[in-house]
Amino acid sequence: MTGAVAASDTAHRRSELGDFLKTRRARLSPQEVGLPDSGRRRTPGLRREEVAMLADVGVAWYTWLEQGREINASAQLLERLSQALRLTDDERAYLFAVALRQMPLPPEPETEVVGESLQRILDHQGYCPAYVTGRRWDVLAWNRAAVDVFRDFGAERGNERNSIWSMFMNPEQRRLILDWEGIAQRMLAQFRVDAGRRPGDTDLQCLVETLLKESPDFRAWWPLHDVQGRRDGLKELNHPLAGRLSLEHSVFRVNDAAHMQLIIYMPVDEATAEKLREMEAKSCSA
Repeated sequence: MTGAVAASDTAHRRSELGDFLKTRRARLSPQEVGLPDSGRRRTPGLRREEVAMLADVGVAWYTWLEQGREINASAQLLERLSQALRLTDDERAYLFAVALRQMPLPPEPETEVVGESLQRILDHQGYCPAYVTGRRWDVLAWNRAAVDVFRDFGAERGNERNSIWSMFMNPEQRRLILDWEGIAQRMLAQFRVDAGRRPGDTDLQCLVETLLKESPDFRAWWPLHDVQGRRDGLKELNHPLAGRLSLEHSVFRVNDAAHMQLIIYMPVDEATAEKLREMEAKSCSA
């Protein structure tokens, strides 16, 4: 990494940290943190001096932190800030990551390749949809059931095969997912965690910048700085051929490629399982 790129990454992290702190501060009221209500405020949330008092840090220091100045925060100070701002576990982890209080990510290959053994795992999931995503959340590999339930990934090019791009830019995804808004916001919060850990990834930054221009929903929600760890969840789908599908998904990290994740969808009820089996049978006979 060149000095110019390293400096750019550092500046990006500081800006991200400052914006994150501002949004967390803005969502809290004095009453929520045990402070007296001092009357009408020009802006919602806590004032900087109130956060500084709650975290037992200097007002100037906290102000500089929000402004992205070149200052360092110890683990102890970050812990006090996370308590003062009532951060969730996911938000606390994100705060430490963006503030550089984490082990550096291992080097990642420029080209993401899914090995034969991982593809066999996908293919052996039977009627359960499964796919692998990469560092930018591009879908790298998938099984036949994933095509039956979601879409033909093999026919997509460029950003079309990206999970975040598809969620916000593909109208078929909006029709497919019953609680599209809730799922999209949750995905975006999870995506932000990965984006925050890779400030030097120009491809990822380009994706974000493009979505900010193209998607009104992305443009409205991205500045909120919501973060959430990537975890298991439930999706209710309105499939154009099969009708209502209830699926729960699990996320697994690929040990020999930490930037890849395997997502497997399982039916929640027997009705969904039967529909998945029927779609598999039709695909096999086609």
